[in-house]
Amino acid sequence: MRVARPVALNLEQRNILEQYARARSLPARWVERARIVLRAADGLQDKQIAGELGITPEKAARWRNRFLDCGLAALRKDAPRPGGPRTISDSQVLEVVEKTTQEKPHNATHWSSRTMAAAVGLSEASIRRIWRAHGLRPHLVRTFKLSNDPRFAQKLDAIVGLYLNPPEHAIVLCVDEKSQIQALDRTQPGLPLKKGRCGTMTHDYKRNGTATLFAALNTLDGTVISMCDDRHRHQEWIRFLRVLDDVTPSDKAIHLIQDNYATHKHPKVRKWLARHPRFHAHFTPTSSSWLNMVERFFRDLTQNGLRRGVFRDVEELITAIGAYIDKHNDRPKPFIWTAKAADILEKVKRARKSLDTRYSA
Repeated sequence: MRVARPVALNLEQRNILEQYARARSLPARWVERARIVLRAADGLQDKQIAGELGITPEKAARWRNRFLDCGLAALRKDAPRPGGPRTISDSQVLEVVEKTTQEKPHNATHWSSRTMAAAVGLSEASIRRIWRAHGLRPHLVRTFKLSNDPRFAQKLDAIVGLYLNPPEHAIVLCVDEKSQIQALDRTQPGLPLKKGRCGTMTHDYKRNGTATLFAALNTLDGTVISMCDDRHRHQEWIRFLRVLDDVTPSDKAIHLIQDNYATHKHPKVRKWLARHPRFHAHFTPTSSSWLNMVERFFRDLTQNGLRRGVFRDVEELITAIGAYIDKHNDRPKPFIWTAKAADILEKVKRARKSLDTRYSA
């Protein structure tokens, strides 16, 4: 009769194996293997261990020998398995990748796993695995916009220079208007937030008028100077400039960072600026409103103060905007600009090169 190889455990090994054998959070196969080795160390043969644990003698012998050959580490890993034969060829994988990146389905703008599976004769799961392996996500799209302004570099350098190295004895203000802010009232009252359920609100609404917010963000301390009106013509813009002139120290120059909206370049606005030489206008490049930091404040206002709000009239909307700005100014936090003009220009160059390569191909 064949006799199994004896197992001798030191104190440390036995303690570890006993912990494994009692564990409730470890994988069940680890627990079973630890029990096999422990019973083998107690002098039991493989058939006896198999009868006690409800396994085959071959399994008991396999893990006894693996422990003797490789120690405790062998119990925590399985030997590699060959698996089934491969059913998808390299040419099929290449076909899926090429279709995904270079073609479109005849009745849609992009591929789905179902349409691709039907086109190439594979399963949806196989299509998803191929896409995942090649980092392809045809259901997603990202938007971009490159400025075509011929003076992009000069304008970028001037504005980033104001952010990173503001002039002495001057105030740098990012100014803009947030127009057509709607006073929306819900058609039915929503349910409040509670345990296990988020707050609710109806998808439809009633429009109760609109308002325009004029805002100037001080890049140094993060405070906001604001004015609300019902329109956003050059008359209202000049009125807002007068507000800035009144509330800022008269002995300091004011640098305005603004976009290319026609109102900001109206002849009467230019005349007003000419009569007030302490105001210096700096225009962002075309299609580059992201350079204006007040847009970041508008995003916060929309997200935190307006999107879920309920306003029965325009006055209630204006009051809510004013309250949000007052609260912001109580503890202002400036946005810190860190990107250098050279880094931005390098990124734009890479984007233009990619587009040129795509168009030429």
